[in-house]
Amino acid sequence: MEQIERIGISLEKELLADFDKLIAKKGYQNRSEAIRDLIRQQLSGEQLSNPKTKAVAAVCMVYDHHSTKLMQKLTGLQHSHLLQTICTMHIHLDKHDCMEIIILKGPVGEINQTAENILSQKGIKLGRVNLIAADGT
Repeated sequence: MEQIERIGISLEKELLADFDKLIAKKGYQNRSEAIRDLIRQQLSGEQLSNPKTKAVAAVCMVYDHHSTKLMQKLTGLQHSHLLQTICTMHIHLDKHDCMEIIILKGPVGEINQTAENILSQKGIKLGRVNLIAADGT
């Protein structure tokens, strides 16, 4: 078990009240866990600013499946970056639109470049990349 160190912090009453409302809304059991998550998020964000940091990412996109040759282009891009592509999920949203989620793994710089290549394809209506630092993976 990890060793825990206790610290004290000073906050204005209004800031603490707002924080307590936030952690109750999010379902945290206590302030300590909420503060630990905030610290982890900040540290992860710092790591992700380094293009060599190992990470995983979900590249999510919505597109019209009637777009000419888009599926072939997406498949081709995934195959050309096979070491980075872990898996994909394809979801039919309605008569025209599909959602594709591609999970990539590797250095942040390479993930961002691959994701940009994917999301810039003609026919992609909306896309987003969600990166998570993963030095241990």
